This record gives sequence, C-alpha cells and structure tokens, in this order.
Amino acid sequence: MSKTIFKGVATALVTPMNKMGIDYENYGKLLNWQIESGINALVAAGTTGEGSTMSDKEHREMLEFTIRTVDGRVPVIAGTGSNDTAYAIELSKFACSAGADGLLMVTPYYNKATQGGLIKSYTAVADVVDKPIILYNVPSRTGCNILPATCAKLAEHPNIAAIKEASGNISQIADTAALVKGKMDIYSGNDDQIVPIMSLGGMGVISVLSNVFPRETVELCDRFFKGDLVGACEMQLHYLPLIHALFSEVNPIPVKAAMAAMGFGENYLRLPLTPMEPENEAKLLKLMQDEGLKV
Repeated sequence: MSKTIFKGVATALVTPMNKMGIDYENYGKLLNWQIESGINALVAAGTTGEGSTMSDKEHREMLEFTIRTVDGRVPVIAGTGSNDTAYAIELSKFACSAGADGLLMVTPYYNKATQGGLIKSYTAVADVVDKPIILYNVPSRTGCNILPATCAKLAEHPNIAAIKEASGNISQIADTAALVKGKMDIYSGNDDQIVPIMSLGGMGVISVLSNVFPRETVELCDRFFKGDLVGACEMQLHYLPLIHALFSEVNPIPVKAAMAAMGFGENYLRLPLTPMEPENEAKLLKLMQDEGLKV
C-alpha cells in the first residue's frame, strides 16, 4: 500500500507576523492563494514558517488555524520536529488529533544523535501517531545527517512515509533511493535540485520558491512527470537566479521580504532573524519584477 502523502509541490509556508504575534488575516489570505494557484500540499510551522520561535501555544493555534482554513482542499503537513523527542511526540500527537495529514520532523539539532539514536527517536514518534511522517534531513542547520542505511531501516516502519532531502549531496540521495527500494518517498528540500532529485525517483519538492511562484513550481514538476524532461530542466535553470536570491541570506529572511513585497503582511521576523540587507533585497525584488510580479 502506498504511503505517499503528495506528489508534486508542497509549499514550506512563511508565517506572516507582526509585533502582536501571528498575522492570521494575511496568513489566511496566503493559504487560500496557494490553493487557488494549484499547489499540491502545504507545510505549516516548518523552518520557513519560523516554527522554532513560536511558543507551544502559538504553534498549536497556528496548526489548528491552518487545518481549519485549508479544510481538506490539499494535504496539510505539520512541522512537529524537535531536539527533544518527548516534546516531538506530544506535538505530533496534537497535530494528528487536530487533523493534519502528515508530519514533517527535522532531525534533532544541537544535541544531535547517532544513527542509532535517530532510528530510536523517529521510531518512538512513529509508534504513537496515526499519520505519515516525513523525515527532514538538513545537516547544514542541524549538524546531524540521516545516512542512507538509516533511511532504509526507517522506511520499514508503516508510519514513516518519506524524507525531505536538503543535504545537497546528490550521491547520498542516490544511495538512499537505491536502499529504500520505493518504501520511502524522496522530496527535494532544495529548490535548485528539484529536477536532479526527481530524476532519481523523487516525488517532488517541499519548496520555498513556491511561496512566490506556486503555479510555476507546480508546472515544473508537472512537466517532469508528464515526460517533458527538457521543459522541466529549462524551468529549473530559468529560476536558478531567483532561487539563489531567495537563499542569499538565511531562510526565511529573503522569502519573508518577497512575500511582504507581494502584500502578504509585514517584513517582520523574530530574533535572531533580522530583515534582509537592502542591497540583497533590491536584487531579489528586481528578479521578481523581471518575472512579471508587481512588487
């Protein structure tokens, strides 16, 4: 039986915020616009959504709002990872009870883990939830890398469905694809590697770019899945300058500036994140204007 949560593009959503807290008016507007633009799934309270600086109360309220607003139109994947496995279990159980369709769980950060520790930690969560889990491998942020053999072991669990691969290591991702033998979906976690990872059997991308260009990111994946490999590759390469600009500073600093310019709330981030440097922001907005956006 397939464990696939979505095929194509899931937007790693920004969370519009201001000094008062989460800006739910603009967040709701963003959710509806993403769905109207044909997005395949939505990720709430992940890295791009600044889940790491939300209080527990905010995190839960934000997930409930997301699930209620989306109302089953596309799958909602809740960011529930933590470097404290007990807290990850608690938050994951809450997200499942609130109606999330899946869970995105980053590896433990700072305290990190051995490969054996990763297996035990993820298994501990997977054993007590009733929704599929997407592992999130982003060693540049966490200092912790999920190795291919570890993925193969975790892929045997019925509640572990996929991995978001943001290691940037195509050779490692190829090894993972070979070892999991289709028992675990692979999503690109880097917008500059969507086509390369799909060429290894990947099911799509969990994307920052699609905050700004949801239709176009979906079209890129659609072209690939329909066999238009040349067209998909052309789109991948066309958007590289914009992708580089969206990652010219720590995510989500640039995409927050982009979304504010598009009218989705203030360019407000919580410390330790700070607004984009003016010269970098000018380059990003120019690239967006060159693509026809009014910013």
